Amino acid sequence: MSPIVHEGSRAARGRRFAVAVSRFNDVITSKLLDGALAAFRHHGVADDDVEVAWTPGAFELPLVAKRLAETDGFDAVVCLGAVIRGETAHFDYVAGACARGIQRVGLDTGVPCVFGVLTTDTLAQALDRAGGDHGNKGWEAATAAVEMAGLLDELPKGAP
Repeated sequence: MSPIVHEGSRAARGRRFAVAVSRFNDVITSKLLDGALAAFRHHGVADDDVEVAWTPGAFELPLVAKRLAETDGFDAVVCLGAVIRGETAHFDYVAGACARGIQRVGLDTGVPCVFGVLTTDTLAQALDRAGGDHGNKGWEAATAAVEMAGLLDELPKGAP
């Protein structure tokens, strides 16, 4: 006997997605956004089926993601940002709160909320992950959103 296996499809034509992206470190986040939009197109999502909301920084991403998820107009929300370690503890507070908040949005709303926020030690590391030597994490986040939307459609629903 074989187990029942559920795996989200990467075919996304007709699905709608939101992207919340941080303006802080926009030299990085604009590249992440370009990667995410290219991935959506690659998976068949029309440009009109993607909405982008810019936030001041990564700390504000969870609130905007929550507002987008609560509209019931999107199959998933992608959060993009770049938090680069500095000389103070600010990095730890922003990165941790951002990660917890984005996770909470997905759990509270049932809408996949993908963490595409870079948390790096240096600007060079961030650039490497925004289209450089380590690929584009915006592309990866959008692809994960497409797959999660398909997977949740396949899974049994809870009791009404």
